[in-house]
Amino acid sequence: MIDLPDFSAVEAAAVRLRGRIEATPVLRSDAFDARSGRRVFFKCENLQAGGSFKLRGATNAVLLPQRTGLRAVATHSSGNHGAALARAARAVGLRCIVVVPRDASAVKLAAIEAQGAELVRSEPGLAAREAALAEVLRAIDAEVVHPFDDARVIAGQGTAALELLGVRDDLDVLATPVGGGGLLAGSALAARGIESKLRVIGVEPALADDAARSFHGGVRVGLQGSPPTIADGLRGSIGERPYALVRDLVDDILTVSESAIVAAMRAVLEDFKILIEPSSAVPVAALLDGRLAAAGERVGVVISGGNVDLAQCPFLAGRTH
Repeated sequence: MIDLPDFSAVEAAAVRLRGRIEATPVLRSDAFDARSGRRVFFKCENLQAGGSFKLRGATNAVLLPQRTGLRAVATHSSGNHGAALARAARAVGLRCIVVVPRDASAVKLAAIEAQGAELVRSEPGLAAREAALAEVLRAIDAEVVHPFDDARVIAGQGTAALELLGVRDDLDVLATPVGGGGLLAGSALAARGIESKLRVIGVEPALADDAARSFHGGVRVGLQGSPPTIADGLRGSIGERPYALVRDLVDDILTVSESAIVAAMRAVLEDFKILIEPSSAVPVAALLDGRLAAAGERVGVVISGGNVDLAQCPFLAGRTH
């Protein structure tokens, strides 16, 4: 029996995080509404401290340690969670060790180190990352704060959607990216907890489609190795706890192509004047493809982060993918 958070855990996290994280803005654009044929509201976690929603779950976790006398936390991460946990740990005086895959974004690795974390390199892929983390735990007495398969993290991530729904209680659809599933699961808890009738939809890259296959097949499946998607934050397999919640609370999971992700990033830059990272652009891509909502519907999208490696951004380099 695994421990799963409920709506009350999301509510409690929102209180706990008050004053510790940014209440990020909800933005809309007439140009983007015309482009998409929907009324779209972006919950801009790219403007969160550290540039991603991950600070919510990481901070909630370090404020709820599993044992007393804790001196260190550890995790594996391709970037945003590692930086968030390092920031959260530093705020409460904890040491932080982060296992990072060798194919992680240079920009995100720099952000982790800037927050004071100790980096341990691993081969790409979830299995390699977890094996390296196990080695760390044999050498260092630390508590693991998993990037997505942790009830405290899921509850913290759900506070972004809770804030969005507090501003816009008339949405027809709520959409988030899905990689490990913590954001989608927490968002679904928030939506169902306020008894909203809106549809909750996750979107992931077609090259990393384990969540969609798990959701539609009824059995959780994982990814092999490190998928070659530009959405580097979504290369992890959906976790056990997120899958259990997503299976019961989410309406659908869609997939999008690499070219659609890049086109979505460019559309957001043109219409909102903000540059979002590829992982954030995944639900936007499904929206622009016309598959996320019906024409005229009101759609809320959690923009998960804005940590873009400018040297690798395709359209800035004149590429389409």
